[in-house]
Amino acid sequence: MAEAAAIVDEDKPGWSDGVFLVDKPAGMTSFAIVRRIRRLLGIKKVGHAGTLDPFASGLLIVCAGRPATRHVDLFMAGRKVYRARLQLGMETTTLDPEGSVIATRPVPELDEAILTTCLRRHAGPQMQVPPPFSAAKHKGRPLYAYARQGVQIDKAAKPVEIFRLEPLSYDAGAKQLSLEIECSRGTYIRVVAADIGQTLGCGAHLVGLRRIRSGQFTIEDCLPGEELFADSGLDLLRSKRRSIAEVLQPAG
Repeated sequence: MAEAAAIVDEDKPGWSDGVFLVDKPAGMTSFAIVRRIRRLLGIKKVGHAGTLDPFASGLLIVCAGRPATRHVDLFMAGRKVYRARLQLGMETTTLDPEGSVIATRPVPELDEAILTTCLRRHAGPQMQVPPPFSAAKHKGRPLYAYARQGVQIDKAAKPVEIFRLEPLSYDAGAKQLSLEIECSRGTYIRVVAADIGQTLGCGAHLVGLRRIRSGQFTIEDCLPGEELFADSGLDLLRSKRRSIAEVLQPAG
């Protein structure tokens, strides 16, 4: 899952300037969280440092006010850690559950040795092509806008790195493989899932994704995203606000 920054309009200085770590629920867009925070704070300059697809959940870094949004690129630059769940034996148009199934294949018997060998092949530095259904831009428009119209845009491959690719569990009945992936900025986990499926010879698509770390920020520090929509949403934001000075302070 690769990320893209989103910045909204102009800002209005105030106590609300800062960084908010939100655990985005699955089924909600990243922009829905940004829009809710903008309304709660009464501030227009709000952005997120790395989007999550609607089906994904987890850590969303939200910056409010110009002093915070100036650092969006810095917050996006760190390593990311994801928990990913792959459906083996089935490929989709979007490489995730939001697309249509385009191929099914039998899944071979898998054991620890086979999985370890496969995952080792997909770790390390590599070149990755952005998938057609992604937020990567072409002439100012995201690729998914073209793909939905049946237009295929071929983007150049970009360097990414998988620092760690660990198996968590394998459900042989459901044919689902769970992994923990530590990667560089710009890595599409959907593409990693599809590549693993090709190596195993059965195809695969991503059915679950949760971001648990981005740079210095972890999921344990997040406020529950669904609670932002309760009457106490503003109080929650105030209690969880982090100042720019705080988040820019070197760890030590």
